[in-house]
Amino acid sequence: MQWTQIIQRTTAALVLMTAACAPALAQYPNKPIRMIVGYAPGGAADKLIRPITDRVSKIIGQQFIIEYKPGAGASIALDLTAKAPADGYTLHITDSGPMVILPNMRKMNYDPTKDFTNVAMIAGGGTVVLVRPDSPAKDIKQLIALAKKDPSNWGYGTSGIGGVGHLAGEQLKVMENLTISHVPYKGGNPAVVELLGGHVPFLFSSLGSAATQISAGSLKPLAVTSLNRSVLLPNVPTMNESGYPGFDAAIWYSIVGPKGLPPEVMAKLVPAFNEVMKDPAIVKSVNADGYDVIEMTPAQMNDFVKKDLKRWGEIIQKAGVKDE
Repeated sequence: MQWTQIIQRTTAALVLMTAACAPALAQYPNKPIRMIVGYAPGGAADKLIRPITDRVSKIIGQQFIIEYKPGAGASIALDLTAKAPADGYTLHITDSGPMVILPNMRKMNYDPTKDFTNVAMIAGGGTVVLVRPDSPAKDIKQLIALAKKDPSNWGYGTSGIGGVGHLAGEQLKVMENLTISHVPYKGGNPAVVELLGGHVPFLFSSLGSAATQISAGSLKPLAVTSLNRSVLLPNVPTMNESGYPGFDAAIWYSIVGPKGLPPEVMAKLVPAFNEVMKDPAIVKSVNADGYDVIEMTPAQMNDFVKKDLKRWGEIIQKAGVKDE
């Protein structure tokens, strides 16, 4: 057989394969989509993503199956996402902890700037310092004074190592020369349960994980860690207002997939998430968890992650934070 015939047949086969694949891509999605959550059920990420995926599923015509993979500061879930097929059927709601904080503290199995496709930014806001209602501390300064009296029996709880709460606590320790310990849990909900049970004296918690308990009066907020006050807790001062100038430890949540998501997949997912995040009911739901909706294109998200990775690296180095 002549080379020209071989080339012609090969070209014809490739054309047929492309034609066969095109309808499949155009039909995306044709089965349920897995949405990985890196924390235990009931936490901030879980509460945020459920109403969002309910609305997105109505637009794209397929349901989302929530899958929980807690542990290692949510880096287990992010690693699973990085290794998943880039077909649009595995997505992950991630946050600044495993994306831009942990990579500055230890060697990860993934590169946050290279191993993912940024799909949509969801929301952001500060964490909150919480105590039980029977705590004698009425504000942050009183809390610190109590901790300094008996540091060996004091510690602060968070949703996990390398999260924004962890870094907020370490910044406070540096500012006040504290020697209290960090008590990490596998998510915000388990941490809140432990505080309610009196097993840890205070938490740096996401507002989403503790909103119900705060509203019910079961937990007492002392301060929020963002520069601006929370829309959910307008009467609670910021750390900046509480005597810690420039204190800023805010968390953000986004949707990512494995690197290399096809344009046909992105053409379905990006507009759907953008539309849902403009829905007044979703905005109200996000605000009720103490966050603001953040709008970014995937390209803007790429730049944002790189800049925030550098910013947290500088904070971690200055605070002298070590991996645990």
